[in-house]
Amino acid sequence: MKKIAALALTGLIAAWSVPAAAQQVIRVGWLIPAEEAKYWMMKRPAEFPQLGSKYKIEWVQFQGTSPVMQAFAAKAVDCGTQTPLSVGQGLIEAKVQTSIIAQHVFETPTSFSVYWAVKDDSPIKSVKDLKGKRIGVSVLGAGVYAPLVQMLEKNGLDPKTDVKMIETGFAPSEDAIRSGRVDAGVLNQPFAARAEAKGGLRKLFSVADQQPNFVHILEACRKDFVDQNPELVKAYIRDLTSAMGKVLANRPETLKVVSEVTKAPVSVLDTYLLKGNDFARDPGMAPNFPAIQSLLDSFTQAGLMSQKVDVASFRNGDIHAPIK
Repeated sequence: MKKIAALALTGLIAAWSVPAAAQQVIRVGWLIPAEEAKYWMMKRPAEFPQLGSKYKIEWVQFQGTSPVMQAFAAKAVDCGTQTPLSVGQGLIEAKVQTSIIAQHVFETPTSFSVYWAVKDDSPIKSVKDLKGKRIGVSVLGAGVYAPLVQMLEKNGLDPKTDVKMIETGFAPSEDAIRSGRVDAGVLNQPFAARAEAKGGLRKLFSVADQQPNFVHILEACRKDFVDQNPELVKAYIRDLTSAMGKVLANRPETLKVVSEVTKAPVSVLDTYLLKGNDFARDPGMAPNFPAIQSLLDSFTQAGLMSQKVDVASFRNGDIHAPIK
């Protein structure tokens, strides 16, 4: 994974040797899943008059937020998907200053919560039974890795010595569980709905069991890019929030857009997307800075961040959603 990431970053840097600001281009990193506003902008660009006229976007797909942070450090992308943990670690470990400009999805007591699953016939009945087992994670150090570590520690397991962590990504996680590559794997939407439709797996524990009201996905930009291009970033934020409005107002079209991006059938997406078993979304995409601070404090207490970080470090004046 590290070699692949390094090669990818080398290619990105070579491809984008011309400064993005001079081109009025924003190089945006994106992930699957749960970035419907971006998917609308990618697949229905005609719906956003500023996009293509006032500015352009070069879309770059990544497998997790940690690689996006690596791309920030290399100045290979300008904005992209992050989590509270990745922006905190990026600031501490790589000295990368980012500005949180929007919030994609989060959990509430009544929403979907990312969970770890095992086979129906697995002898693993509790978290404590994971000792000596292989646990699938999307990417080591990604957002949901934090509550996993905390859950293991709460149940008396050392994440470094008592279990083996295996990076699977979200999309291949179901197959990793069924094939036995991992004993427990992480399921996120839309892949959780697909797995549930097939049957044969059962939930072991969820993020909500450890950290209620978890903020999952943020949109962040390099602070230096925001400082140099405030109006460009504001235009991007306006289109993001406009896109979220379309996501929530036109569910049938959103199902089509997400299917085009994720390759998941509309029939599967229809079982959860924008329903009660999906993540929560704020129409204005406003970052919940108090909730983000709570998570940053939790990560520090759990030893996932080496020092306390103030969420104010990621707030760049009024350059965040919603912007009219």
